[in-house]
Amino acid sequence: MSSSLTGHQFLGAVRSAANTEIFQGINPATGESLPGDFHEATEAEVAAACAQAVDAFQVYRQTTGEQRALFLERIAAEIENLGDALPERAHAETALPMARLTGERGRTTGQLRLFAQYVREGSWVDARIDTALPDRQPLPRPDLRQMLRPLGPVGIFGASNFPLAFSVAGGDTASALAAGCPVVVKAHPAHPGTSELVGLAISRAVEACGLPAGTFSMVQGRTVAVGMAIVQNPGIKAIGFTGSLRGGKAIFDAANQRPEPIPVYAEMGSTNPVFFLPGIVAQKGTALAQAYVSSVTLGVGQFCTNPGLVLLQQSETASAFVEQARTAVEQAAPAAMLTKGIQEAYTRGLSHLKTIDGVTVVGEGQATDGFALGTPALLTASADNFLKTADLAEEVFGPSSVIIQADTREQLLEAARSLEGHLTATVHGTDEELVAYADLLAILEQKVGRLIINSFPTGVEVSHAMQHGGPYPATTDSRSTSVGTNAIRRFARPVCYQGFPQALLPAELKDGNPLGIWRLVDGKISQ
Repeated sequence: MSSSLTGHQFLGAVRSAANTEIFQGINPATGESLPGDFHEATEAEVAAACAQAVDAFQVYRQTTGEQRALFLERIAAEIENLGDALPERAHAETALPMARLTGERGRTTGQLRLFAQYVREGSWVDARIDTALPDRQPLPRPDLRQMLRPLGPVGIFGASNFPLAFSVAGGDTASALAAGCPVVVKAHPAHPGTSELVGLAISRAVEACGLPAGTFSMVQGRTVAVGMAIVQNPGIKAIGFTGSLRGGKAIFDAANQRPEPIPVYAEMGSTNPVFFLPGIVAQKGTALAQAYVSSVTLGVGQFCTNPGLVLLQQSETASAFVEQARTAVEQAAPAAMLTKGIQEAYTRGLSHLKTIDGVTVVGEGQATDGFALGTPALLTASADNFLKTADLAEEVFGPSSVIIQADTREQLLEAARSLEGHLTATVHGTDEELVAYADLLAILEQKVGRLIINSFPTGVEVSHAMQHGGPYPATTDSRSTSVGTNAIRRFARPVCYQGFPQALLPAELKDGNPLGIWRLVDGKISQ
């Protein structure tokens, strides 16, 4: 199937290739160009996609939860119908293992089906009803009813590190469509063929469900101009982004400089600090060191939850932990990263860390020749250096991590207080230690979106309770999540209906509760 890729833009039902400028997918393991010529989207094509989304919104916003659920389920089925062609193309474009990509496809279809269940049940709209009090003194209260309604067309940027689960049909797309918002997707240029296959699956689902063609559009391109054309289009009412701090901040700034500013939900950078407390290191240091290095090198370190920073108190057992981590990392083999550009950025970032005064290389994986290989590395520095050197806390995207060694418990807490926002923070400790270090947990709760005890941050469950977000610079809005069903709230806004007759109210707000959802009626939750 990949040999028949058109390289066209998906402008609703229209396939367009107006620009003669083309690019190709690159195999990061070999540097070879892959089949398929992909056209750089023009400004006019982006505008056409956004215009179709605006038109589609007037219809799609009125669809029922059941209709959206069927649509999301059909997308999942169409992705599965692509068969082996999808993971095979994704493997060629990303060098990620086939087993990983098969699992990621399951995660992608699973989150689509989870959102289908969520909107089918319907209580997510947070319906609130304050019935009229005509006899209230000194003034009567009118009948007031509120619920969440779709925000409008959403621009979505595909991520480099998850070509399926955070890209064309990823969590941002699933949550926006579940909320009732059409989407215009900017495909990631690192996997254009994978993106086209998934885009075709979504387009088939749109047609099969009888929805407006502009419910889904997708444009391709390597330049910043293509993405910015989406951000700046007046028809777009929100942005979903997963990527670098530099890219996310640029999009956030552009969105806020529009005549009508719009929200940007950008998941950017995080070093996901991991704290190893003294007692657990003394008990399980060898196993923890191995598990830590395995987490650092998982997926060549290309997870947004990669543990790029470790903090522990100096002791004999802490020194042994570092030596055991050295052995583990030196046995770790280099592997191809997602793109040559990502590999070069990783190499630059690692080289910079090595130049910082007081930083020592603990160990590195064996150097091997290859096109875009990332070599695992561990470094160490004192807490004193960490507290006065901001660069030690910055993300280096790839299979490396910095171990910070504190002299005392108080210095460990001081290092925790100095942290900026992160997606996650992890604490390993015995039951007794976790109680004794409750002040550390209280500090970390203010720094991250997800606190983890006695495991590692790599691996993000798609569920109702998951929080994948955190204070800046991890994200642009710590109140939101990009994983889990609560992500739907990013693309909805509350609307209050005052004094409406029953016939004009949405079904979710009518007397008798015809949909059987949970609602807040006169201050009491009921169904």
